[in-house]
Amino acid sequence: MKPLRTFVMGLGQMGRSHALAYHADPGFEIVALGNRSPVDLPGELAGYHRVTTFEEGLALKPDLVAIATYTDSHADFAIRAMEAGAHVFVEKPLAATVEDAERVVEVARRTGAKLVVGYILRHHPSWIRFIREARALGGPYVFRMNLNQQSSGAAWAIHKRLMETTSPIVDCGVHYLDVMLQITDPAPVEVRGMGLRLSDEIDGSQVNYGHLQVLFADGSLGWYEAGWGPMISETAFFVKDVMSPKGSVSIVMEEGARSADIDTHTRTSRIRVHHAGLSPEGDFARADDMVSMAGEPDHDALCLAEQRFVLKAIEDDLDLSRHMEDAVRSLAVVLAADRSMREGRPIQL
Repeated sequence: MKPLRTFVMGLGQMGRSHALAYHADPGFEIVALGNRSPVDLPGELAGYHRVTTFEEGLALKPDLVAIATYTDSHADFAIRAMEAGAHVFVEKPLAATVEDAERVVEVARRTGAKLVVGYILRHHPSWIRFIREARALGGPYVFRMNLNQQSSGAAWAIHKRLMETTSPIVDCGVHYLDVMLQITDPAPVEVRGMGLRLSDEIDGSQVNYGHLQVLFADGSLGWYEAGWGPMISETAFFVKDVMSPKGSVSIVMEEGARSADIDTHTRTSRIRVHHAGLSPEGDFARADDMVSMAGEPDHDALCLAEQRFVLKAIEDDLDLSRHMEDAVRSLAVVLAADRSMREGRPIQL
């Protein structure tokens, strides 16, 4: 196939990483990079055609549109791109509402366009191993997960802008609900959310700390916690832990890891597999297994792997039905948690 003519809209942290992946892969040809306001770009991207509106980029008739804007524009941009004949890669969350997410999926099915949602952990060998080890334990499960980010300066400014459309438990929560849903097959049945505004710099209707609890049909339960801002603690900011009657699987972070480093959001360092079985004397019958994840990809390499999946989906005409359904399902859970937080009551799913 000829290289896919690619238009990237949104040149923040994720948009730039995806653009670098398209630049590095001969399967793609960048026809335009779009952002509403001027931004500095790495030297590799400096020579590409720049636009400030989505319409300008779409007028170039790209084969693929990559959407890395704020959440409230995802559904509209994705639908317009697919209606114009392009395939779509869209950053998570897929949309701001479940109804909009379902509308995007319906257009993908009707037009035959490939729709890939940016669940980057699905392309990470360490997270694939983490999920496999957890599934091997068997349920019911306890999921303990968080991703808190201590931010200041430009990063805090980005977080404040993000919170205008998406709460912390929604923005990154879709990743970790997706992980939970890949580990356990029974459906989530109830979710509870809570949140708090820890800064006078954000609107009174917004929260920069949130926590959700989700219950599954087999009795499994999980929690996810997310906070953004200069007040967020660096202690236990990254917990990825799954327990079952047979033991537990945990990601062990490197010492000295910092929450502001985007690579810490995906890197695992090591996976600890703990076995609960006891000997006749009452001691553990088997020592923990420490699985080294040496050589795992960094954030930019993961973006490259993710975009190679996009290319494969288009070239090989992959059936993305389950991928799209999973994106809607994980979004539905975190949006229900956000609603629970605002209404002060559990939400039945």
